[in-house]
Formats: sequence, structure tokens, C-alpha cells
Amino acid sequence: MAKLVADVIIETLQQAGAKHCWGVPGDTLNYITDAIRRSEIEWVHVRHEEVGGFAAGAEATLAKRLTLCAGSCGPGSLHFVNGLFEAHRNRSPVVLIASQITSEELGFDFPQEVDYKPIYDQCSVFCQEIRSPAQAKRIAAMAAQAALSKGGVAVIILPVDVSKAPAADEPDFAVHLARPDITPSASELDRIAAILNEGKKIAIYGGSGCEGAHDEVVALAERLQAPFAHTSRAKDFVEYDNPYNVGMTGIFGIDSGYHAVSECDTLLLLGCDFAWRQFYPSHARIIQIDIDSSHLGRRHPVEVGVVGDIRNSLAALLPRLTARSERAFLDDCLERHRKVTAHLNERATAGDGDLIRPQFLTAMIDRHAADDAIFTADGGGPMVWALRHTRATGKRRTIISLTHGTMANAMPQALGAKKAFPDRQVIALCGDGGLTMLLGDLITAVQENIPIKIAVYNNGSLGFVELEQKVEGLLDAYTNLQNPDFARVAEAIGIHGIRVEKPAQLEAAVLAWLAHPGPALLDVTTDRLELVMPPVLEAKQIFGTALYSAKAIFDGRGGDVVDLIKDNFIKS
Repeated sequence: MAKLVADVIIETLQQAGAKHCWGVPGDTLNYITDAIRRSEIEWVHVRHEEVGGFAAGAEATLAKRLTLCAGSCGPGSLHFVNGLFEAHRNRSPVVLIASQITSEELGFDFPQEVDYKPIYDQCSVFCQEIRSPAQAKRIAAMAAQAALSKGGVAVIILPVDVSKAPAADEPDFAVHLARPDITPSASELDRIAAILNEGKKIAIYGGSGCEGAHDEVVALAERLQAPFAHTSRAKDFVEYDNPYNVGMTGIFGIDSGYHAVSECDTLLLLGCDFAWRQFYPSHARIIQIDIDSSHLGRRHPVEVGVVGDIRNSLAALLPRLTARSERAFLDDCLERHRKVTAHLNERATAGDGDLIRPQFLTAMIDRHAADDAIFTADGGGPMVWALRHTRATGKRRTIISLTHGTMANAMPQALGAKKAFPDRQVIALCGDGGLTMLLGDLITAVQENIPIKIAVYNNGSLGFVELEQKVEGLLDAYTNLQNPDFARVAEAIGIHGIRVEKPAQLEAAVLAWLAHPGPALLDVTTDRLELVMPPVLEAKQIFGTALYSAKAIFDGRGGDVVDLIKDNFIKS
């Protein structure tokens, strides 16, 4: 059989390291799926392309390898958009093969014609159409190289007539990956050291750029006797075995992390691009080290901004720093961290009622999960509970939609994580709203034999939206969810289902759920009125909640107000 363009593309992407392709087959994609069938790449058949985008992104992020997804013309490849926005904003090396209608009909409003380029240009590092067989290997190689070297999504647009054309005799284009060590110049390091050596109340704020630099980060905090706060994305890399850790700041953070960053006089930003400007200190001297020069000073003005990877930069910086013995600011932040952690742990218990706190559910899962478990969590409440109530161990990983902020990511990302690491425990912490958005792909876990564990925080509401409305002083509206018994739904699909409605039932159910050899779903009815409390309550938030309470009483919802106060303020 003569080699076709589709064969060349798949061979090139396989040589670049791709092991899986996520998608839904369709007419204009037929030659690609046939090439995959004859390759070593495994096709993973999802029920919705958005799920394929989420899953491919999670696999690429965790396994640090190229992962593929592919769709048919028009709606097929268009359905990937949200999943690939998420993958791109997580810097996941994913290649989408977006098949297209035949070339001769392009531009004539043919059925299912979609101009992909202006759409995917927004969420990709590479987006090009293959217009002739002579371009196939070159574009496929450049797409893979861009995705891997720049970190993000690359899109190959492929008209069906080109995909089935005989392959051309092309030069042997291949993927080349450079891994340079990047360190600030000596003069820049000297300037940074001078500022840090002059500081009195120094704080360090680390982001996901600290991956692989755990020991250097701890050594730096020890040398400076500085509290170490971190972003949500950095949890896995810096939270464990770190005696200087004081937690997160920001909306999902805690008091000690907020205090360290807001009250310091010198702040060192390491590989973080934290977006919420109100959480930066107003009068501190700020230094920023980041591998991406476009991140320097874009969230808040900095005095010194330099380019470098964090591990090498800190190794070069440490000998220039004077060891400090003064630790009053550090001790204050650590004591705050001890107190707030104790309070969070208190909320993560069964309590004295019949309602199951979402923190209790999360802590119970954390207690019995493997030391190298992979957690995914839906946007909203599950995301916050995962960040606050699961332990980093140095082996665990947490995949959450923190930059794109989408719903419905947890279950699809768990599918991708389990394909990346089939021997590790993968746990999806799902909101009831998020899970039902893409509920059909529970079937994928069965059909493709992907034994993920799914926990549903079933509170009958879009809880985070409801909280946002209350903080704004508005009555909650249109947030109710009429949910099924998710355990019975799971059983009908072929997934082992367990439902829990009382705190006393929870531990035994979690143990049985985690021990089940195949995919399993744990449906837990959780307290709808449990609030996500920010590290600091601002006056406008207090006023907004008070205004909501007044409106709710006048609207005949006085019982809801009483329950809200009892659940979140009197007991805490």
C-alpha cells in the first residue's frame, strides 16, 4: 500500500513521542484514524470532543510528552475548543489534527465549513493548514516541536483531499528539543542579593516555575529565614517537606500566606504569574525571577525582573546571600499558619449533625488515598477543598483548572491522567454541576477500561456561583440543580456506584470506593451552606453578605439565613 499524507503525519507525531490520540471519528478524519489504526499510537474514543481536549491536556502535563487529539470537519474539531483552551493555558504539549472539508470547496460556505485558524490562533503556539503533500512532514514536525518547546497546543488543519493524497518525497524533517540552562547574569544576581541582604521582613512567593527546585527553594528560605507562600499551581512542588511553608494567598488562600505576602518589606517572586493584583504588597521592594520575560512586572510593578529557570537561578544566588538569624517575621507567619491549619482541620471533621461537610469528604479521601495519587478537581468548591485539604507528598499531583477557570474539567482530566499513569490511583473530585455537563463520558471510562475514581460533591446547587451572588448582596438565583442519584446512574452505565447521605457512613464507603478494581463513583450529599471563606473578609464582602441576609429574610428565606450563620460563623 502506497504511503499517504495521513501516514506521514502520524509517523512524524509518533516519532515525536505521542502515545495516545483522543477524539471522535468522522468522515473527513477517516484517513487519519486508519493511519492511527496501523500505528503504535492508541486511539481513545471519547463521546464528546471537549472531553478529549481536557484528557489530552492532562496526559501531556503529567507525562510531559506529546499527546494528540483529532476531530472531523466543522463541529467535530470545533468541539475541542474549551478543552484545548484549558490545555493551552496549562502549557500542555498537545497537537490537534483538525480535519477539514475538501480544499476545492473551501470559501463557498460548504456544509460544515469552519475557518479554524482565527479560532485556534487564540489558544495555540502553532496553527497551520497543510495545503499540499509536500508540506505534510514539515508542518507535522514543526507543530510537535512548537507544542513541546513552547509549551501549549499546536493545531494542524488538514483538508480531507490532502490527507488521502499520496505522500511526497520530503526531506526528513524531525523534532528537535533544546533544553538550555538559563540563569540571570552575574550583575543581575548581585543586584538581587544586595536587595535581599538589606531586607528586614522578607517573604518568598513561589509559583509553578518552582517545579524541580524544591531543595533550592527550602535552602533559600532557610538562608533568609523567610516565610514561603505559594500559588495554587505550585502546591505539588513546594508544599511538602518545607518547614518554611505558610500556605497560599489569594482568593483560595489562607491567612498566613496572605499575611506573609502583604506585610513583608521585601518580596521575591519565583516562577509565579499570580494575576490578582490586590494581593500584592503596596510598599514592598519586589524582585521577580521567571523563565518567561513577558511575565516580568505584568501583574504588579517590580524593582528587579530577571529571566532564569528557578533551580539554576537559586543555585547561583544562594552563595551571594548573607545568612540571617532574625526570624521574628517568619515565626509570626508560621504561628498564623499553625492556627489556620488547625481551624481548617476542625472544619474537616464530621461535626455533630447529619450533614456532610465537603471538607470532611475531602479529608477522608485524602487520608485513604495513595501517597502518589493524582487528584483532579472541578472549578468551584471541589477545587478549593482539594487545595486546602489534600496533602502534597512530593509524589502526588493535582490537576485543577486554575488559569482558564472552567467547569467540568475533573472527570475528563482524570481519564487523561489514568492513561498517562495506568498504575497510579487517579481521583476526580467533581461538582454536581461540573459532572453533569459532560456526564456522557462516564461511558468512556467503561468502554476504554479506564478505572478512575469519581467523587461527586452533591449539594444540589452551583455552589460557587451561589456564594458569589451572596457576596454581591444578591439573592441566589437559578443555581438549583435537580440531581439524580448519581450512584444509580453510574451503575446503569457500568460503573460501580456508592451513595452516602450520613457522616457515619462515609469512611467505609470511601474505603470500598478506592478498593474497587474498576471505575467507581462515590455520590455524597454535601452541605449546601458550607462557605469557601477567603483569607481576609473585606468590608464589601461582609456588607454584601449582610445585604443578602436582609433580602433573604424579606423574601421569606429566613431559615436559610439562620442555617448559613450557624454553619459558617457560630461554629467556627
